[in-house]
Parts: sequence; structure tokens; C-alpha cells
Amino acid sequence: MKIYTKTGDKGTTSLVYGQRVSKNDLRVEAYGTCDEANSMIGLGLSHLHEAVFEGKDEVEQVFKRVQTTLFHVGAELATPAGKEVKWKVSEEDISLLEATIDKWDAGIPPLTNFVLPGGSQAGASFHVARTIVRRAERKAVSIGEQVNPLVNSYLNRLSDFLFVAARFVNHRLGQGEPTLHQ
Repeated sequence: MKIYTKTGDKGTTSLVYGQRVSKNDLRVEAYGTCDEANSMIGLGLSHLHEAVFEGKDEVEQVFKRVQTTLFHVGAELATPAGKEVKWKVSEEDISLLEATIDKWDAGIPPLTNFVLPGGSQAGASFHVARTIVRRAERKAVSIGEQVNPLVNSYLNRLSDFLFVAARFVNHRLGQGEPTLHQ
């Protein structure tokens, strides 16, 4: 199978079920932004390959689930209104994020100042992924009522998760967090 199809050369692409839309369609923008966030999460994880810290296996397992779910979010966003979605975000996916946020947040120092993005390469990558997820959320909200409300909830919670994950990984790697100087 060839990677290139040439079908997008005139500025259109296909949604799930084959409907052609402009490459700047809100749905394409939204699922493309999810893909961008997923890639940044992958970059963050790649910085952990050589790292050794307590809880690393759990971090990798949770992030694998997050990346899969984020792929499903993209599939939902790429499915036109009124069509059946093959993969759907569930309440369980959101609950996993919330439980992990609570667990990891309990294992790091409480916030006493604003944290600036940075620290380790992995932590900084998760901060960048967080901002990309916020953009994906704005794009999904712009689509309107045609989007499964759980998609919006998942993206909202995912950005919170990525903030805590960045802090958790930085803490486990012994990396200080840059803070706002006032």
C-alpha cells in the first residue's frame, strides 16, 4: 500500500465514511491537533526510555492507554455528524485520568507558586502536550453540539492530567520545576 494517495493535493481530505472536506475544516483541525498532542506525548515518553525511577512502569502503562484514547478522540472528531462512531470515549477513560491525577498529585509537593513549563525533557514535553490538548479542546468546542460531550470532558481532563504528569515525572527524576518569579 502506498503512503501517498494524491487525493489531498487540492486541499481536501476525507472524514470517516469518505465525506470530502477542506483541510481547514474544524473537524480536521480538531483531530489534527489531537494527533499533534499524541506525537508530543510520544516525544515525552521517548525521553524516559533510559530513565530509572519508582513508578516508571505505571507511567508508561497509563500513557499508552492515554495515547490510545486520544487516537479514539481523533476518530470521533473525524466522524461526521449522524454517522456511527467506531471508537468512543467513555466515562471510564475520564475516570482513569481523574484517578491517576489524584494518585500522582498526592505523591508530589503541593503547589505554592505558579509552575513554569520545563524541568526534564520529558516533563517539558508533557507541558507542551498540555497546551496542544487545550487547543484541541478549543477546536472541538468550536464544532459544537455535533461532538460527543465526553470528548470535550476527556480533553479538558487530559490537560489537567498532563500538567500533573509533567510535575510527577520531574519530581521522580529529581528535576526542579521552574517557578514564576514575582
